[in-house]
Amino acid sequence: METRVAVLAVIAEDYNSAEQINSVLHEYREYIIGRMGVPYRDKGINLISVAIDAPQDKINTLAGKIGRLSGVTAKTLYSAKQ
Repeated sequence: METRVAVLAVIAEDYNSAEQINSVLHEYREYIIGRMGVPYRDKGINLISVAIDAPQDKINTLAGKIGRLSGVTAKTLYSAKQ
């Protein structure tokens, strides 16, 4: 199956969502190239970027699951190369 490379940007405004985000990311661990989380304490938010190489339907499902969590926003940026 053909895969796409993408970056998933996540902004978590609810500290309690961290466990749920990690749980969803764990489900998709086989597709994750790397991830970085940055706590922005001054604003009380967490910024997370996830580099992923997966079939597009998997990326869409991952972004949807994370984006539906309370206090969480998720957006995906795809590479032009396939």
